[in-house]
Amino acid sequence: MARPTIRRVLLEVSRQWLQQAADGDMAIETVDLYIQISERFDVFADAQGIHRMDDVTGQLTDSFMGAPGRDRHDNITLVPKDGTRRQRRSALASLFAHARALGMTQAVPLLDSPPIPRPPRSTGAELTDAEIEELQFHSERGMPATRHAALLALLLSGLGSAETAQATPGDLDLALATVTTEGSTRTTPRTCPLSPWAVRALRLRTDYLAEHRPGRRRLVTSDSSTPYAAQASVGAGFNDIARLSGLATTARRVEPRDITRYVARQVLLQTGQISEVARRLGLSSLDNAADLAGLAWKIGGDPR
Repeated sequence: MARPTIRRVLLEVSRQWLQQAADGDMAIETVDLYIQISERFDVFADAQGIHRMDDVTGQLTDSFMGAPGRDRHDNITLVPKDGTRRQRRSALASLFAHARALGMTQAVPLLDSPPIPRPPRSTGAELTDAEIEELQFHSERGMPATRHAALLALLLSGLGSAETAQATPGDLDLALATVTTEGSTRTTPRTCPLSPWAVRALRLRTDYLAEHRPGRRRLVTSDSSTPYAAQASVGAGFNDIARLSGLATTARRVEPRDITRYVARQVLLQTGQISEVARRLGLSSLDNAADLAGLAWKIGGDPR
């Protein structure tokens, strides 16, 4: 049997990844990311004169994981961040594991490659009502031409970053002050209420898009972006708001999940029901809902 090329193996493994996504065993965003990274690895290996899976060495994979790349602004980054290196390593590990299972290679180039350490997990920033108002104020800068206020409005309704990325004007019922989402790989479809501030921000955004960008579907991300890229774009947009407001500093990280935690606490405060927190956020697990709301759900738990 001829030794398969990296490209041939990638085509076969991509089919398996897509099937795993269809079966619910893998997020489609992860599939998109793995395919993108693997395609770059194929180009990288080709530049080194290596075309076949069996010829890939640990030295090659290590060089690829540490290779320069580009950030979201398309600027060259000479030294990739640890998060980028972990993504590259994870994609290659999956690519070779599936290839070995398919009998297309026996190579194990990552065998002696040490794991890339993760920083201690942050418990997140517990945002106050006053800080939410600061975020709202600074998100309005440049609206409605800028997306920031609409993005924050969707997050504050209870949508996650993946759901916010896919939101369209057709998902809004501004007369009833609601937004409907189809959910994501981790959340269920639902309808969430919008605050008066959110209704105003989203009305201005939809009117602006209808007049200046007719035909555009998504409210805050590019229609051409992949689900993974669109979700990352929401995170980048929120980071801009947090930085402009002064809440995100070198000593304090503020991210979209902190908005989700804020919404969870507000729903729990208003209803007293963890089930209502789960419903608003589209969660199937009451434990996850309680954790986001900062509730010591289980005996022995520590309130946050």
